[in-house]
Amino acid sequence: MEKYAGKSIFRKVAIGKVFFYEKNTAVVKRTKIDDPKAELERFEQAKETAKAQLQGLYEKALHEVGDSGAAIFEVHMMMIDDLDYNGSIQNMIESQSVNAEYAVAMTGDNFSTMFAEMDDDYMKARAADVKDISERLVSVLSGYDNDMGNLEEPVILVADDLAPSETVQMDKSKLLAFVTEHGSSNSHTAILARTMNIPAIIGIPIKKEWHGHMAIVDGYAGCVIIDPDEEEIAKAKKAVVEEEEKQKLLKTLKGQKTITKDGKEIHLYANIGSVADTASVLMNDAEGIGLFRSEFLYLESDTYPTEAEQFNAYKTVAENMAGKKVIIRTLDIGADKQVDYFELDKEENPALGYRAIRICLTREEVFKTQLRALLRASAYGNISIMFPMIISVDEVRKIKQILEEVKEELRESGIPFKDVEIGVMIETPAAVMISEQLAQEVDFFSIGTNDLTQYTLAIDRQNPKLDEFYDAHHPAVLRMIQMTIENGHKGGAWVGICGELGADLELTETFLRMGVDELSVSPTFVLPVRNRIRELDLSAE
Repeated sequence: MEKYAGKSIFRKVAIGKVFFYEKNTAVVKRTKIDDPKAELERFEQAKETAKAQLQGLYEKALHEVGDSGAAIFEVHMMMIDDLDYNGSIQNMIESQSVNAEYAVAMTGDNFSTMFAEMDDDYMKARAADVKDISERLVSVLSGYDNDMGNLEEPVILVADDLAPSETVQMDKSKLLAFVTEHGSSNSHTAILARTMNIPAIIGIPIKKEWHGHMAIVDGYAGCVIIDPDEEEIAKAKKAVVEEEEKQKLLKTLKGQKTITKDGKEIHLYANIGSVADTASVLMNDAEGIGLFRSEFLYLESDTYPTEAEQFNAYKTVAENMAGKKVIIRTLDIGADKQVDYFELDKEENPALGYRAIRICLTREEVFKTQLRALLRASAYGNISIMFPMIISVDEVRKIKQILEEVKEELRESGIPFKDVEIGVMIETPAAVMISEQLAQEVDFFSIGTNDLTQYTLAIDRQNPKLDEFYDAHHPAVLRMIQMTIENGHKGGAWVGICGELGADLELTETFLRMGVDELSVSPTFVLPVRNRIRELDLSAE
């Protein structure tokens, strides 16, 4: 039995097998082989495994985002059987007596370069597809299959670190816990753990040999136990049962109003990152969706999501929510959320750089494509649109101008849409200071406390060395929130909180006394926050 201490992200306990997730970044070595025929057979077996993985991903995407979103996996299944691609690999194995990993990697590089240099845009886009299927085949051939979409049983995911683009592709129903060596308590992986209601520990010196071993992740003690003994397993099982009992009690709050003892009612919404998360919103009885992070549609894709792909995703969520409010944030990439095909330059200070609305306002066609999809989807439900990283009134006016242009295009084409509410994220001190003026331009504010804390305190929230200095309860942060609520109301806008602080039960009463109109939290926090609100009596001093 081995025990390791780290920093807890979410207080809960999990028991299960370890799945060691490793990025496919290792250089493939050229190895001389004695039996090319056996190597060709190994390659064929790897192809069948890869196609089974792709079929699973296709079915998952079909369920979550519809035909258009799943089409990429159909393309990959066809490309993996391409005669020219396979012929090149087979020729290298036979003529050079090299290992299949090397033949696949070299062929993938050659074909990818060839496609990238073509004039035709469609063929250029195939470069990324060839690279993807080649990396998948190399992963299978290496004997270490880290495809998270086809796990046979729930696992404890152990990794050096996880990027948002990796976490969104995982089969979340098969994840019991996260354990990482790097990352911070404010990272997107941490946010995902809280969204999924699973324990997560960071700062653990991970080992590849843990793969397949039993482990306990104790989010209360902030530790990981590898190969636990019977006594530790019994303690962990007891903690799991106690947590389940607690959840059963919370479920009695389903269908109840989110209202204080003295009669103050507040809107309680949920944050999501994918279409599939809608099920958790409904299961946890949220009144609506206060933040749909649309950037995950871009992170999950190898190229710009089409208008049809985005429309299908937004429409599905709107229909599933059956008239409940769905607030969709426009594209928010940059900083820690990088997308290769956007070809963003490397920046010294990416959190202060070219990101979010700054990209949208300088790449108008990308922005207009998303706005068209959002407006078209508005005809199928109660959609509101929210814009991130605002720092000026001029930005909002430019956004409204572009939005009107898109509306006019839809009118001319006879495409129906609704007159949607629009709002802005309050994430910067600049937005707070001009919040009364901003409120006169929009219908609502949503305070993104994660970034607002980062920019107010001048602390990079992705840097784990600064966790001890990152104080979301800092008086300056709370004063910023108070000022935003007061100024929003003066200017005629309602004000919500969609950052992680919205689920901080220590601040729930503070926010209600400030006059906040809405809280949007991870789906699994909806009932605990409702419980806390129903305990409060704001008339008492």
